[in-house]
Amino acid sequence: MTTYTQEEAAQKIAALTEDLNQHAYRYYVLDDAIISDAEYDRRLRELEALEKDFPAFRLPDSPTQRVGGPALEHFDKVTHRIPMLSLANAMNKEELVEFDQRVKKQLGLSASQHVEYIAEPKIDGIAISLLYEDNQFSVGATRGDGVTGEDITANLKTISAIPLRLFDGKKTVPPVVEVRGEAYMPRDGFDAFNEEQRKIGEKAFANPRNATAGSLKQLDPSTTAKRPLSAFIYAPGYMEEVEINSQWDFLDTIESWGFPRNPLSRRCQGVEEVIQCYEDLMEQRPRLNYDIDGMVVKVNDYALQKQLGFISKSPRWAIAFKFPPQQEITKVLDIQIQVGRTGKLTPVAHLEPIQVAGVMVSRATLHNQDEIDKKDIRVGDYVVIQRAGDVIPEVVTVITDRRVPDAQPYKIPPRCPCGMSESERAPGEAAHYCTGLACPSRLKSGFEHFVSRKAMNVEGLGPKIIDQAVDDGLLQAIPDLYRLTEQDWRSLERTGERSVQNLLQSLEKSKDTTLARFLFALGIRHVGETTARTLSDHFETLHGLYQASLEDLKDVPDVGPIVAFSVYHFFQQEENRDTIQALLDLGIEIAPPTKVIADLPGKEFFEDKTFVITGSLAQMSRDDAKEQIQARGGKVSGSISKKTDYLVAGAAAGSKLQKAQSLGVSVLDEEAFLARLQGE
Repeated sequence: MTTYTQEEAAQKIAALTEDLNQHAYRYYVLDDAIISDAEYDRRLRELEALEKDFPAFRLPDSPTQRVGGPALEHFDKVTHRIPMLSLANAMNKEELVEFDQRVKKQLGLSASQHVEYIAEPKIDGIAISLLYEDNQFSVGATRGDGVTGEDITANLKTISAIPLRLFDGKKTVPPVVEVRGEAYMPRDGFDAFNEEQRKIGEKAFANPRNATAGSLKQLDPSTTAKRPLSAFIYAPGYMEEVEINSQWDFLDTIESWGFPRNPLSRRCQGVEEVIQCYEDLMEQRPRLNYDIDGMVVKVNDYALQKQLGFISKSPRWAIAFKFPPQQEITKVLDIQIQVGRTGKLTPVAHLEPIQVAGVMVSRATLHNQDEIDKKDIRVGDYVVIQRAGDVIPEVVTVITDRRVPDAQPYKIPPRCPCGMSESERAPGEAAHYCTGLACPSRLKSGFEHFVSRKAMNVEGLGPKIIDQAVDDGLLQAIPDLYRLTEQDWRSLERTGERSVQNLLQSLEKSKDTTLARFLFALGIRHVGETTARTLSDHFETLHGLYQASLEDLKDVPDVGPIVAFSVYHFFQQEENRDTIQALLDLGIEIAPPTKVIADLPGKEFFEDKTFVITGSLAQMSRDDAKEQIQARGGKVSGSISKKTDYLVAGAAAGSKLQKAQSLGVSVLDEEAFLARLQGE
């Protein structure tokens, strides 16, 4: 163990504190970590040990202080130097246009002139105020009534995204800085936290906002420190001796000081661009890792904001452009079982149809028996349902006060709906499965998956044709797809000569495939598109997978023990090997994984660079473009970040193009991309 003098310890503690704070800034603000989590933890433990031996040298901004201090008896009151005002709402595009017209009128602008607005996602969290004095975080408070809030400094210090000390960036940090923002709980953290709550028998939270509010109101900060909270900063409060002229300037400045800003904020020239930004954000909303309930629109120029002023408790220069509600109340008419391609039995609630987030909803997934029992969902109940994206909605909670007296608890039936096989619960899993390989519902789902675009990519073979072919006994196993004759396909309803010819051509074309696509198409439990690619890259051939032991599979990066067992078990079953051999005998040709080809044109441009593909490409599919990039040594990601080197933007590129532009990521249109592929 290294022994330090007091002077050496003080210097080492100061250096580690500075180093760790810088890395936290890169991780939480810049999204550009340059050390691993394990290395960060190692340095943090070193700092903790030094501070334990030399407590007098612990600094106020030490990251070790985020674990929480002593429990409080109550929260003190904090008076905001500048009130935290609320915003007026625009519930539709017409009301937003009216807001724009009012702004122009009050500024003396003509109808044809554009106002520059800043559009920012409206985080569905808890409003907070952060005060810094001489660069140190001193007071954190809730919004309260807008004038007086509660002092929750100790709890806010546990949030890693909130800096404990600011550092000079684009502008020198003034002696007093107050900013406003929103604390929130990311969706993945919320799900994990609720799962832990259930495991220990505690009540789960209904949504991330409630979880955030409950976490910030803990009198024991060490409890808050265990909650996965984060924050975004979006507005100035009281500041001294700093010149900031616009909202965009403010966002740039605070990011350089160490505050997290939302990367989806946009500058918009006029109300039309604001509306386009709103639509883009609506489209992105389901994929975000945090809840938003709208978009805040602000006049960018602070001088114009001052000219516009305030009315009552809200500014004239800003408005909240709200999204349609994602939760509604409706009635459970029935609960039925849906059979998946792996035989998984999923209970689905059939509902009185109702509009949710602009979509008519008549079904909601109930997931499994444990979920039904936990929420106590019964036929006839009135329930709160939630829709988040293009997926089957889910039941959030039951309104038990409206339950009819004779409503009975629901149990998944002991037999599959096919009537042929028993249902059983898989060991260690929450799901029930049909035990029958010949289950018609399971067969249909399996065929649909096998021919899907990211699997074997057979065009012209939709669910209705598959249903008919299974019901008529034409399709009884996957290889039958390649055995059926033109006459067999023509015997089905709504299959004309041309459509059958196209289908046969597509089936023939699908025989030339890749190992990754083939593995994904087989429908191995727990093997999605990404895992199939990982297995393909690692083992390269079917023979390699046949020979792989369970330990071999566990050694594959990103393949855990559950996936490894599922893959091993699949390839050990003789009937599965027979199915694969039958497909090979029918002409399936499996190409090895894409390798970097040394003499491909343009290789020098693509090698070791990260690309994102968005929009529609006219000359090739996005999957083909991905393979071309990978063959030249490039990497393809699904999301834009500061680590992205190039965005390949086809037609209707949308929000990813805007984000790339805001982050300074280089953009290639299709023509430029094709030229690079040719080495031009």
